Amino acid sequence: MPRKSQNASVADANAAAGGVAAVDRALSLLAAFRDGDAALSLAELAERTLLYKSTVLRLLASLEHGGWVLRQDDGRYALGSAVARLHAVYVQSFSLDRLVMPALRALVSATGESAAYHVRQGRERLCLYRVDSPHPVRDHARVGDLLPLDRGAGGRVLVAFDPELADWARKDRAHYARLRADGYEAVVGDRHSEIAGISAPVFRRDGELAAALTLTMPVHRYDKRHLKHVLAAARALGAQLP
Repeated sequence: MPRKSQNASVADANAAAGGVAAVDRALSLLAAFRDGDAALSLAELAERTLLYKSTVLRLLASLEHGGWVLRQDDGRYALGSAVARLHAVYVQSFSLDRLVMPALRALVSATGESAAYHVRQGRERLCLYRVDSPHPVRDHARVGDLLPLDRGAGGRVLVAFDPELADWARKDRAHYARLRADGYEAVVGDRHSEIAGISAPVFRRDGELAAALTLTMPVHRYDKRHLKHVLAAARALGAQLP
């Protein structure tokens, strides 16, 4: 059996309550990279994380497979492309905040209902931004909620206009063909029996789908006249996206 270290590793000493030890240790390897580090050797990674080299090697194999680290010809490890991709998403989220939040606030002001900006995340949709209706009775979805793609106005818009979800759209070909022709979705009681929604796609200037801009309200306040505001907001926001 391997000799137990006298000192807890960096990850074990700062373990997440209820978390997964292997994940904590893998993250500690990524956190071991500091300003000015182009690449680190196995010995350096083991020293900085206080993990056995054998443990570090197993974790590095998984991180390399996912693109989080890259093994160089000299045997040292550098941060991989997956880190750069997340950094780009992180940076973009701040620029998006300055564009999306004013658009949502204006939509809520014009309609009195809740507005949200949904993006696809795998086989679900993520509520990335939201502004609540001033009414005490409203849809109580929150930023960070993962919602279904096959139910609700926002989900159906993402299915209809995302080429990667063409197989999903074929399951109800007539419905999604109509949705694409209309350029919006308006549904009552689809995701929840007491919630109605109106949603339109937000396209970047190059024509790529960015998100679904969605207005939700209790069924008893559903008003299709809000559609013009949703469509106008989606077009205006898309014109500003990079």
